[in-house]
Amino acid sequence: MKKQTFDSRTELDHHLADNVAALLADDIIARGCATLVVSGGRTPQGFFHALSQTGIAWSKVIITLADERWVDANHADSNEKLVREHLCINQAISARFLSLKNSASSAELGQAVCAEQLGDLGSFSAVILGMGDDGHTASLFPGTKSLATGLDLSSGLSCLAVQPVNAPHERMSLSLPRLLDCQKLFLHIVGESKAQMLNQVAAGTDASEYPVRAVLQQQTTPIEIYYAG
Repeated sequence: MKKQTFDSRTELDHHLADNVAALLADDIIARGCATLVVSGGRTPQGFFHALSQTGIAWSKVIITLADERWVDANHADSNEKLVREHLCINQAISARFLSLKNSASSAELGQAVCAEQLGDLGSFSAVILGMGDDGHTASLFPGTKSLATGLDLSSGLSCLAVQPVNAPHERMSLSLPRLLDCQKLFLHIVGESKAQMLNQVAAGTDASEYPVRAVLQQQTTPIEIYYAG
C-alpha cells in the first residue's frame, strides 16, 4: 500500500486524474475498452472535472459506481446525477455510464439485474473509493446486517442491497470481492478528520468496526491512498 500526500486538493485532483487516465488508456490498448468505478460525494468532484478533460478514447470507457442510493437518477441524492454532471462532461461526454439503479421497487429486488450487468464488465481498470468518518467505504457500513456478506471474499456476489443504520435511503453496493477485481484501487480522502480516521483504521484489524480496513489490509489488489489536508 502506497500513500501520496498533496499540499492542496487541486494538486491531488490533477495527479489522480493523470494516473487514472493512464490506466484507462493502457486497458483500451490491451483490451479495446476500459472500465472505471467511482464514488459519489463532494470529495471527488474536482477530480471528476480534471479527469473529464483528459484526452483518452472516452467512447471506449464504461463508468459505473461503487454504490448508489435507491433513488431516481434525477434525485438530489443520486450518485449517478453527480457523476453525469461532473464527470460525463467535456472529453468524457462520450463515455458510457452503467447505472446501479434499475426499475425495481427496491434494491433487494433489483440486485439480480444489477449483478448480471456488472458480470458483463469483467475486471475493472480502476476503482476509486472514498471513506466516511465512520470508516465505511462504498455502502459497506458498520453495523448493517449485510456487512458480513458484503465483506465475504467467497460470497460470489458482485453487489448487494444495503439498508444503512444511520444514513438515508436503501443502497446498492458493490461487494468487497467485486471492488477488488481491478487493476488498481485508489482511496481518495481529504481533510484532517479523514487523516485521523485513517490512523484509527491502521491501529486495528476488525473490519466490522471499520469496513474500509478490509480494503486497506487485503493483499491481492494494488492500492494507493491519495490524501490532501
